[in-house]
Amino acid sequence: MTAALGLGTYRVRNVEQAARTACAAGTAWVDTAPNYDHGRAHHALRPVLAEHPGVKVATKTGFLTREEGQAAKDAGILSDEEIASGHSLTPDFVRWQTARTLTQLGRADVVFVHNPERAGADREDVHAALRGAFTALEEYAHRGRIGGYGVTTWSGFDSGAFTVPELLALAREAAGSSHHHLTAVQLPVSLVMSRPLTLALDGRGPLVQARARGLLTFGSAPLHGGELPPLITPELAEFIRPGLSAAAACLLAAGSCPSLDVVLTSVSTPTHWREAAAALALPLDGRQLREVTDVLAEG
Repeated sequence: MTAALGLGTYRVRNVEQAARTACAAGTAWVDTAPNYDHGRAHHALRPVLAEHPGVKVATKTGFLTREEGQAAKDAGILSDEEIASGHSLTPDFVRWQTARTLTQLGRADVVFVHNPERAGADREDVHAALRGAFTALEEYAHRGRIGGYGVTTWSGFDSGAFTVPELLALAREAAGSSHHHLTAVQLPVSLVMSRPLTLALDGRGPLVQARARGLLTFGSAPLHGGELPPLITPELAEFIRPGLSAAAACLLAAGSCPSLDVVLTSVSTPTHWREAAAALALPLDGRQLREVTDVLAEG
């Protein structure tokens, strides 16, 4: 089964236009964050999401713009040092930022804790930050203000900062029972960041663990921020699937990853969205995907 195609808004030039295209095409998910588009993404998405109540939205907490940092300082939430770091997971800030997000965005089906590996050099520091952020988000979920929460990471699983079982244990601690609201994980899955993919092919790794425990799994950066397609030769694209462009071939490989529910892409035009959807319509099976990763491993 191929992953569903979702819109990621990290490097989208016109967030509202991209969201209208994706929603009109039937996307199930839009992914964003308070710091995307220099802090303007939430405002751009609100009217589109209001017109498409069936489309789910995931946002984040942790990173902040300078303007948001100043507002948090004025509210007595952050210090100048914390603003300078551009990232905070203190419970007070998570509460404050999530309230601000709901005002700007309108709703949130998932609030991801954004790159918690930045919270400290030691695992204990990272886990303490996660526990505090989860506690704040449990309050919002318990009151029905958000659908649930998750963790989105660039390197946390690979670096050993945390595992899926550890995240679930921290969520149980935050909730005070087994009835927690940790619902999703997000991590990069691509032909560059291929470890989650190769592990999943072997029935191992964070995606498999998360899916087995009922969590939604999101794959980010399938084109590695746009850097990957220029590296894909016509021969490799043809090997992945005859007739596909380099970008579509890369997206197909990522979207065919076992145990992946949603693959996020930043395409913004109807033509590119149709191309992406067509590429994912027929996923690679496990044997085909392993052949692709073997070819890449051989260099």
